[in-house]
Amino acid sequence: MLKKLWLEETGQGMTEYGLVLGIIAVAALASILTLQEEIAEMINRAVSIVSQGNDAAS
Repeated sequence: MLKKLWLEETGQGMTEYGLVLGIIAVAALASILTLQEEIAEMINRAVSIVSQGNDAAS
């Protein structure tokens, strides 16, 4: 019974997908935290450009 349980591979694929997803999430979070100032600056510039365009259209 233990040998059968040890050799069973059901669910192994889902575990691997979960691990890969976890690694990707950690990498994305690390990238965002590292680049947070640059990202905020880009967003602020975009908001400024959009609001200037909106003011010109009024």
